[in-house]
Amino acid sequence: MSRSEARAPPAMQNVTRLPAANSVPASRQPPPPTAEDEEDANSYDSDDATTLGMLEFSLLYEEEKNELHCNIIKAKGLKPMDSNGLADPYVKLHLLPGASKSNKLRTKTIRTTLNPVWNETLVYHGITNEDMQKKTLRLSVSDEDKFGHNEFIGETRVVLKKLKLNQKKTYNVCLERVIPDDEEGEERGRILISLTYNSQQSHLIVGVVRCAHLAAMDSNGYSDPFVKIHLKPDMGKKAKYKTQIKKKTLNPEFNEEFSYEVKLAELAKKTLDISVWDYDMGKSNDFIGGCQLGITAKGECLKHWYECLKNKDKKIERWHVLLNQNNIEADD
Repeated sequence: MSRSEARAPPAMQNVTRLPAANSVPASRQPPPPTAEDEEDANSYDSDDATTLGMLEFSLLYEEEKNELHCNIIKAKGLKPMDSNGLADPYVKLHLLPGASKSNKLRTKTIRTTLNPVWNETLVYHGITNEDMQKKTLRLSVSDEDKFGHNEFIGETRVVLKKLKLNQKKTYNVCLERVIPDDEEGEERGRILISLTYNSQQSHLIVGVVRCAHLAAMDSNGYSDPFVKIHLKPDMGKKAKYKTQIKKKTLNPEFNEEFSYEVKLAELAKKTLDISVWDYDMGKSNDFIGGCQLGITAKGECLKHWYECLKNKDKKIERWHVLLNQNNIEADD
């Protein structure tokens, strides 16, 4: 297994995020699973049950691999959407809250049926225990229309903190009629960074490993991403580095390392700006997202920096969420 294969990308494989205001009232959400037996289906009553249909799926969170496996099994009795009295259904997954256009997964489309069978497993990578405590999985069923706008049929949601670690749980639920709002959000993908402080040479070694589920910036649905890092303040001309550009991808692998000569006591006072950009030939590059590591950071960004300072000569790798708040200076 290659080095990059050993680390799956974070949240999402196909590619996003809805506002908190779009959450479903508690009274309309499926109750948490209570049956221990995987075969016990979790169902609930719904006014729309007879018109929208049922969706059967299973979820498994593999803690060690940081993976959420979503097996979309089948649907039954879907609402007819086409003139022939049938539909061309597919299932789309969103992690809420999540990034716009960068954390959706979807199944293939099954043609001309109200009882589609997918048996398709979609995997979110880089899902941490913290994500499992905070996020909700939205599963929506839609009808694919070759000539117009795909039509929403119904949805259901699962609060992930209800899911037991490393135990597969099967659900069989009635679809609810919740009209999707315009999607928005701040998360623009994720980046895997390694930090090592070499105590013998007094160097900080920053590894830009890979990104996952970046927001698409180009009309072709992709980006041409590269990463900039900037250690500040007071590092002079050697403060900034750039990776190579990766063409037409939302999941680039860089595997590049950069070195800063800095004393450990000084490093504790510094901030590492990390920003991901979409390269545009002949035009200014588009900012995709960024994060900052340092003692003034919060959450995982602070934890990663602290672990690097504390564990000299040890490589520490962590995934970080990229936000679209550009407190990084404009691209140069």
